[in-house]
Amino acid sequence: MGGMNRVFLIGNLGAAPEHRQLPSGDGMATFSVATTYAKKEGDSWVDGTDWHRITVFGKTADNCMRYLDKGSLVQVEGMLRTRSYDKDGKTHYKTEVKTKAVTFLGKSRGGSAYQGGATA
Repeated sequence: MGGMNRVFLIGNLGAAPEHRQLPSGDGMATFSVATTYAKKEGDSWVDGTDWHRITVFGKTADNCMRYLDKGSLVQVEGMLRTRSYDKDGKTHYKTEVKTKAVTFLGKSRGGSAYQGGATA
């Protein structure tokens, strides 16, 4: 019996998306989304930030490149994927969100609001 791997995040882009063309001809975009949380340190609460690496493909990737920029607020839906790679004789692991849908919630390229919160 398998489990469900589903992730929903709402956060801001740390930088503009980066685009690559895959050998298949499809586009792929990657970007990082920051989510925040509060944690208790001693007698006070402090804010913390987690960064999540997002990967999108096809038309969704093209729309992300067109409309998103550093600081854009998005909702991301997808699944967690962990990849491994070797560097300098050591195995490294990278966890990212392979995305099904990105909903634009905040400002777009040029600083204007993207109307309607449409899903890419």
